[in-house]
Formats: sequence, C-alpha cells, structure tokens
Amino acid sequence: MALSELHDRLRFVLVRTSHSGNIGSAARAIRTMGFDRMTLVAPHRFPDPEATALAAGADDVLANAAIHEDLVSGLAGTTFALGLSARRRGVNLPELDPREGAAQAIAAARRGEQVALVFGNERTGLENDELSRCHAMVRIPSVDDFSSLNLSQAVQVVAYEIRMALVAEEAKVPEVALDPDEVPADAEQVERFFTHLAETLDDIEFHKGRSPTTIMLKLRKLFLRARPELRELRILHGILADAQRMAGMAKKGD
Repeated sequence: MALSELHDRLRFVLVRTSHSGNIGSAARAIRTMGFDRMTLVAPHRFPDPEATALAAGADDVLANAAIHEDLVSGLAGTTFALGLSARRRGVNLPELDPREGAAQAIAAARRGEQVALVFGNERTGLENDELSRCHAMVRIPSVDDFSSLNLSQAVQVVAYEIRMALVAEEAKVPEVALDPDEVPADAEQVERFFTHLAETLDDIEFHKGRSPTTIMLKLRKLFLRARPELRELRILHGILADAQRMAGMAKKGD
C-alpha cells in the first residue's frame, strides 16, 4: 500500500485550542512529517494571522483544516481514535506510549480504517467525555516534576513516531484490506448506537438507583474495546428496538 494512501487515513484533531498560534505550530509539525489532514474542534479563534505566521509555510494544512463544533462531528467517518493525555484520567482506557500508539494507528490504517489522533485544550487537556470517545489513551513519557508539553510539541512527537512507523511499513508485505462490511463502525454510527442504548435503558427502567452516567461510561468502554462492525450494530439496534417495543407493551398492560 502506498504511503500516500496511509497518510490520507490519518487525521490530527485539535480540540478547543485556546491559542491560535498553537494551531499554526501544530500545522507546521505535521507538515514536516508528511501529513496534511487537520481537524479543529471548537477553536477559540481561527482563522487568525498568528496561526498563519507560526505555520511557517504550512498554509495548505490550515487552508484545508476541517472545523467542527464538537468532537462527535469532528470524529465523523473515523473508526479508530487515540486520545493524547498528560495525566491519568478517570476514564479507564488502554494506555499506550507514542510508539505503541503509532503502531496501532498504522495497523488500523493498513486495514482501510480512518484514524484520528486527538489532542485536547492546552490547559485542561481532553475532558473525560472526550476521552471516552477514544479507543485508547496515549501518554508521552516525561519527568514527573515537569510533565506538560506544549500542544505543538506533543503533536510533533506523535507525528514523528507515526512517520517512523510508516517508513518501516514500506519494507513489509502489503496486507489485504478488509471487506467493507468487516471494517469497524465509524464514530457517528457508534454514537447513534450509544444514543439508542441509553434510550432503551431508560425505557426498560434499568437504572433503578444506579448512576446512568457511570453505566454508560462502562458500556462505552466495553463496546469501544469490542469495535463492532456496522452489521453487528444493526443486530444490536434490532435487539434494542424489540426491548423498547416489549417495554411499551408492558406499560400499556399495566
């Protein structure tokens, strides 16, 4: 598989970026490693002259950046997402270093998947609900007493590791891409399933004193780990629809 094809399956997603200069620096960072797909989720200010200045010539990355209001739409079309975090969070996700994350990202891209590398706000990072939409968390090892990297530095580290993984791929025997029906469901399809699941749990009065938020976080972890295919989600939607129908009949009977 050509490197250009793999590049096209990787996108760098910046969430709630406060300083437009960091957007420009991040664009420069990914461009130097051969990437050009950037997605901006709710940036504080963009377009902005400071972003253009710090991009240092990576104007094509900025010009073609997709802009979205929230991470759900920002991940639309992706099937595998890695969230970058400097701190261990309350979300229980597999934790990888950048090299491990790069290997998994490239493996997914080789299978024909669309991959997102997700970076949070400069001060607060990714929130738990944002991390919960990712399949694994990547932490860049650093010293305990000075652990925070600048956003563009973190982007550069990850972009470098992915580039090195891509270069190593050139010597490998090409893998056969999955049948379209076997590719994991994308982020939008998974979110629709989670919405249907939450509605069904309410309809059947499942919670009964349990925390709906906690239950859904655990179920998110379960299904994101399983990475269901679209046809599998269709089966699950059918099961949920039947459960809702039976719950409705039971309530009418009462």
